[in-house]
Amino acid sequence: MAQVELIATSTFGLEAIVAQEVKDLGYQDVTVENGKVTFKADESAICRCNLWLRTADRVRLKVGEFKATTFESLFEQTKALPWAELIPSDATFPVEGKSVNSTLFSVSDCQAIVKKAIVESMKKKYHCQWFEEKGPLYKIEVALLKDIATLTIDTSGVGLHKRGYREAAGDAPLKETLAASLILLSRWHPDTILIDPLCGSGTIPIEASLIGQNIAPGMNREFVSEHWPTLPRDLWRQARKETHDLAHYDKTLEIIGTDIDNEVIKMARKNAYEAGVDELIHFQAMPVSDLRSKKKYGKIICNPPYGERLGNLKEIERLYRGMGKVFSNLDTWSYYILTSYPEFERFFGKPATKKRKLYNGKIRVDYYQYFGPRPPKRKDAF
Repeated sequence: MAQVELIATSTFGLEAIVAQEVKDLGYQDVTVENGKVTFKADESAICRCNLWLRTADRVRLKVGEFKATTFESLFEQTKALPWAELIPSDATFPVEGKSVNSTLFSVSDCQAIVKKAIVESMKKKYHCQWFEEKGPLYKIEVALLKDIATLTIDTSGVGLHKRGYREAAGDAPLKETLAASLILLSRWHPDTILIDPLCGSGTIPIEASLIGQNIAPGMNREFVSEHWPTLPRDLWRQARKETHDLAHYDKTLEIIGTDIDNEVIKMARKNAYEAGVDELIHFQAMPVSDLRSKKKYGKIICNPPYGERLGNLKEIERLYRGMGKVFSNLDTWSYYILTSYPEFERFFGKPATKKRKLYNGKIRVDYYQYFGPRPPKRKDAF
């Protein structure tokens, strides 16, 4: 099976989580850089990584990388790459671009030159002067960073955060990839109760359910590379079969999502139904102040409103004070809160055990982690 080099792109701050997911899939030749995880694997990894990666933004096929400080250099080195081995003659192959701290700063010019170079390269193989571009999509990106040009082909299509279950979302939706990251960072175990008391459209409980039953996040969606004639269809069939073989559909979970807004709870239930996990989650319309549990140990993971998102600051501060009082009654629990509000700890009434900088879209946020006592050792149910 042919060897390829892949790049799993990542939101800033989540690179280590993405890298661990890649390693968990069995790919060990991994390099971590800002915003991306590069690794070598066989072609089946294109299918498996798109289906299984919960925290990556997308999976790109790396075609080549080289230094380019002139347009001539960019053209010649791009032309020398084996495009015709990767792209069929009828393919649609648009070129996108970006440039950061590079001599070649005009993105539009770089895109045009790369496009021309690819066409010239393909002309030699296919012995034609014109490509209609009516076939499968091979979206190419030229990314220049400090004069290093990296050329890739997108294998995902729609971003990996689009699981296919969330047609409905609230006013400030949390990306599915970030929600999954919050759960993985909390080291939640499926035998432990998990509550999101500000669940909104249900993304955190839904992602927890998928993790808890080891359901591949991409199981119910399509990817652009599924339509590539250059990638054997049998690889996709095998990869999709694996997602069903490895799912633990009989695993019982205790996951609860609550929100003060009854309409939002209806939306969460609909999203959970679309994800196929509605029977695993108990959704209830309820204010945070009513949160109670008889369980001695558990985890709270939530993405409450913050100033840049919703409401005014006085309401936000009042909410955080209330959360602090309620959560303090669950003193043997661990809780994890994502917010951009810099004064969160002061109003919550307690400094975090650990704080991690992340990004929710373009908003810089902190993930406040409060560790409760370690529960007694349990037999691993996975």
